[in-house]
Amino acid sequence: MSFLDKILGKKESPIESYSDFWNWFLKHEKEFFKIVQQGNNIHKGFLDKIAPKLDEIHDGFYFLTGMFDNQTAELILTPDGAIKNIYVIEELVNAAPKIEGWKFTALKSASDINDVGITYENLDFNKGNLKFYPNLYNDYPDEIDLTIVYDHFEEDKKAAVTNGVYIFLDNFLGELHSVTLIDNLKVIGNHEVSQDLIPIEKLKDYLIWREKEFVEKYEGIRHDTENDSYASFEGKREDGGIILAIINATILKWDKKASHPWILIVVIPFNKSDESGLPDQETYKKLDEIQDEIMLSLTDLDGYLNIGRETANNKREIFFACKDFRKPPKVLDALIKKHSQTLEISYEIYKDKYWQSFRHYEQN
Repeated sequence: MSFLDKILGKKESPIESYSDFWNWFLKHEKEFFKIVQQGNNIHKGFLDKIAPKLDEIHDGFYFLTGMFDNQTAELILTPDGAIKNIYVIEELVNAAPKIEGWKFTALKSASDINDVGITYENLDFNKGNLKFYPNLYNDYPDEIDLTIVYDHFEEDKKAAVTNGVYIFLDNFLGELHSVTLIDNLKVIGNHEVSQDLIPIEKLKDYLIWREKEFVEKYEGIRHDTENDSYASFEGKREDGGIILAIINATILKWDKKASHPWILIVVIPFNKSDESGLPDQETYKKLDEIQDEIMLSLTDLDGYLNIGRETANNKREIFFACKDFRKPPKVLDALIKKHSQTLEISYEIYKDKYWQSFRHYEQN
């Protein structure tokens, strides 16, 4: 160790991989275990220390800790509802070594309804004051649209009630089911009820049944886009700028849209453009190359359909409908890292079983 290292303290190596994180954790795990076991100074002594290390791997990690039993400390990693971060949390936990006295969990686990009682903003949520009913639509038969009824609902506390319900569902259903199986959810009071109420404890079985039906209905369905037809759209913004879009017109008429329920939107801002906000020739070529790069990893026959793209106002957006939600974020995170020196690429992924995000193109 050098003289400066002795004075300043030796700088720790950067965390560049899952194994780097776990190797670092192993060096401190006995200290961390003692802090969790004693229940004192957990934030400063444990959570505040792992947070920057996790941030080196990926942003968007949240965590909970406590004693799983008398001999085992548990660290639960959660994306706090962010679909795009589920894959990295699952991969990190899967890469964890076996450490005596520790249990590592990806996402909040499901709990028995009798063990779930949440207090949020001085409001209590439990099986006694929550009911539900599904909303069914002929045009959207696969949509899971729920109304949750809370006995103590007050309109001026709607935001707090809704957050409390979501926290309750995370703990009851398990975080993975809570954020991936429910398409739409509305929270109301008893005065707005329009259907027969179902006890909240039956929600888990209802969702499992609906998901089983859904998987059986669409299992193995793929679409080959090789012979599809594409349509061009051109419009003007209020400031006079041009909007250009190229959309797969064939696939927008497909009657199996729900088989690819996850929508991925990739956003690529650019600087070099003409007065209309469209890219110059060099930038246009670069944008096409990036789109081709994405499509090499997300192919149609593997379940990732390129719906098209829209270019306007110094920004290109590329649209995909996806079979699953894990691979697209992994591909995009790698792409963002690769091009981070030249482009500020971003993306979002969300569930839209009937591709209503593209309804305006169908109308045209």
